[in-house]
Amino acid sequence: MRVLLVGHGRMGKLVEALAPEYQASIARVITREDADSSLRAELNDVDIAIDFTVADAVPRNLPLLAERGVNVVIGTSGWTAHEPELRRVVERSNIGVLAAPNFSLGLNVFQLIVEEAARRFAPHEGFGAWIHELHHATKKDAPSGTALQLHNAMEQAGYRRRIDVASTRAGSIPGIHTVGFDGPADTVTLTHSVRDRAVFARGALEAARWLQGKRGWFTMRDFLTKRV
Repeated sequence: MRVLLVGHGRMGKLVEALAPEYQASIARVITREDADSSLRAELNDVDIAIDFTVADAVPRNLPLLAERGVNVVIGTSGWTAHEPELRRVVERSNIGVLAAPNFSLGLNVFQLIVEEAARRFAPHEGFGAWIHELHHATKKDAPSGTALQLHNAMEQAGYRRRIDVASTRAGSIPGIHTVGFDGPADTVTLTHSVRDRAVFARGALEAARWLQGKRGWFTMRDFLTKRV
C-alpha cells in the first residue's frame, strides 16, 4: 500500500513511523506550503491518501484528490459544515472516502455502547445526559469532533432531551470522553481515555487498508461492521 501523506504534523509523523507495520510505504509527503501544487500533479505512484491536516485544508484537498481518482482517509476534524458539498464531490468522482474525527478502535466501539445506553435511558424522563471531553491545550476545535459525533449518535438512538456538552483544554491530554446519565438518586458514567496518540495513526492505517478499492463515503461504523 503506497500512501500519500497529506500533512506532516504530529499525527502525520506517527503515520509515517508506523506505516511499515501495516505493509505500507509513504510514497510522498505533502505539507501545507506545497499542498496546492503537489495535489495538482500526477499521483500515479500512490494507492491511497491519509489526510491529517487542519480543518480549512480539507475542503481544498479533497476535490483535488478526487480529480486524480485517489481514495482518501480523513482524520482531520472541524470541517463538517462542508460535508454535504464534499459528499457530492465524492459521488461525482466515484472515489472512496473514510472520514472520522477519531480513529481509535476503542472509541468507536465505545460509541456503540453509548448509543445503547442512550436508547435505554431515553424513556426515563428523570435522567439527564451530558458529554465532557478533555484534550491538549493546542487542540483548536471545541467541542471536539468526537464529542459532536457522540452527541449525534445519542440523538439518533432516541435520546431527545437536552445533552449538555462541555470541553476542557489543558496540558497534553491526548483525549478523554465521558458520557453521563444522571437521575434523582444515581448516576451512570461511561469513559474512554486515550493513553497514546499512536492509536489514531494505527486506526487510520487500518482504515486505509480497508478502503482500498472501495467507492463511496464511509465512516468508522462501516469499518467496524463491514469488515469484508
